[in-house]
Amino acid sequence: ARMLADRGPGSTRTWMERAVGGAEKRVLAAYGASLWWFLRHRWVSALTWLVCLVGTGWLFMAVPKAFLPTGDSSFIWGVMIAREGSSPAQMRALQDQADEVLRQDPAVGATFTMTGASQFLASNQGFLLAFLNPPAERAPIQQVVGRLMGKLRTIPGVFPFLRPFPVLEISTGATNQNQGQYAFALSGVNPDQVYDVATRLTARLREYPGFATLSSDYFNNTPNLDINLRRAEARTRGVSETRIMTLLRNAYSQNYLYLIKKPTDQYQVILEADDAARSKPEDLSLLYIKSDDGRNLVPLRELVETKLSLGPQSVNHLNQFTSVTLFFNLKPGVAIGDATDLIAKAAAQIVPPTVRASLQGEALTFRDTVRNLTILMALAVFVMYVILAMLYESYVHPLTVLSTLPTALVGGLLTLYLVGDQASLYAFVGMFMLMGIVKKNGIMIVDFARQRVEAGESAVQAIHDASMDRFRPIIMTTLAAVIGAVPIAAGYGADGASRRPLGLVIVGGLVASQFITLYVTPVIYLYLEDFQERVLDRTAFFRSGRARRPAAGDGSVADLAPMPAPTAVGGTDGVGEVAEARRHGGAETRDRRG
Repeated sequence: ARMLADRGPGSTRTWMERAVGGAEKRVLAAYGASLWWFLRHRWVSALTWLVCLVGTGWLFMAVPKAFLPTGDSSFIWGVMIAREGSSPAQMRALQDQADEVLRQDPAVGATFTMTGASQFLASNQGFLLAFLNPPAERAPIQQVVGRLMGKLRTIPGVFPFLRPFPVLEISTGATNQNQGQYAFALSGVNPDQVYDVATRLTARLREYPGFATLSSDYFNNTPNLDINLRRAEARTRGVSETRIMTLLRNAYSQNYLYLIKKPTDQYQVILEADDAARSKPEDLSLLYIKSDDGRNLVPLRELVETKLSLGPQSVNHLNQFTSVTLFFNLKPGVAIGDATDLIAKAAAQIVPPTVRASLQGEALTFRDTVRNLTILMALAVFVMYVILAMLYESYVHPLTVLSTLPTALVGGLLTLYLVGDQASLYAFVGMFMLMGIVKKNGIMIVDFARQRVEAGESAVQAIHDASMDRFRPIIMTTLAAVIGAVPIAAGYGADGASRRPLGLVIVGGLVASQFITLYVTPVIYLYLEDFQERVLDRTAFFRSGRARRPAAGDGSVADLAPMPAPTAVGGTDGVGEVAEARRHGGAETRDRRG
């Protein structure tokens, strides 16, 4: 405020106004001269626009795509998987070792581990959660994950699967994410075929170095105890099948009976056999069952036959078909789009038609989101075209405004490509914002040019004057947006790295479009104006609103209205007078088509 109010003796302008005004004069004069060159050599601008259009399409396919950046939430979670058939006591011992490894890491502030939660964990799995120190006191979270994974692998018989807890997570509810952030499911009618395909596909995918972890929910070497009921003996002893199944459920399945509620807590009543009485297959002989009449206790071993075997830990289903789900996490810098493309290629070579392969969970959401956002972007462009066509009463000049979009999108995508970042959901938001900003710049130029053409100027002179008049507002709009997006592009703020693609797209797109649009848009306007007059105006359906208006001299109301004079250019330091003189000086060389 002090600089703006500091005027010298006898001066109506501050030193800042004088400096900025002088710089604006020089820049505007240079732009005006260079714009005349591009208007005389239109093929240069046309070729530049075509390069931007092709580059936009190529970069959109080439830039790695992601769903939502993981960010740094200071939480790490995952599971540890032990050998199949590990007993509860063995799992508790492994849990203690894993907890100690996590606590000893300098980046970890607190830990939480759990085993035996049969509601969402298999019997050979344990849940791990690490609360990290603040980001300023430790390494990046991805490095901490890698270090902890390496330490946990030193525990014999433990296979760890850790990942950062995302700052923003969209829960799909399709699959659990204990073993990995992304999932790929195989399902079919024949269980043996599904298991065989899953084994071969897992082996093929392990060759890809981009996976940080890769596992499945198919464990086929779990010790099983097959119990076959001797029905004739049971009927002879007066014991029903229902009683036998109830006894087994109460002894081994952690049967929930009742919930005891207290003022400050709740307690579940679980009925099961003591750990020492159910750790070996032979312990089945310790169970006795009452006959239906309640008179006799019958040893269970006399009513059943047992057999030890190896088989699946559980038989999972998807849409009522036997299924196997592959879980995977990605290394830092690897895009989920590249991983899904690789999985699709491998599945096309291995999976037969009788087995259905599909992405699940967040991977499926990512694929659908990218497809829907692409369709939404195309639909947004179409809606903009329809609205502008009604506004301009023309089929072609909305294309002049929309021609600014490739020049901006190519800059935003090129920025992501050069810095090695991914086109995440934030980047798509940046693209939509970018389209709105650069479209506004195109509208400002086309509106002023159409006003001057209707006032009697030639198309060439009109678009040149409109570009000169709108140069300063376009520069100010672009600078305001760029300055506002620079902190986002630099990654400032809490978890700023997640939002960085948003800022990069806006800054890169606006900087590129600023230099290209000011020269390309006027040339495209001339091409389309010429096409409108020479071709479309000859057909009643495609004739523009200006061509359908009554011509001067036919006795219409239009003859009674005065011809609008050219609008004077606003501004300081005589910029308006310079532009007005330029328009009058070039009047002798005007013709209708320039």
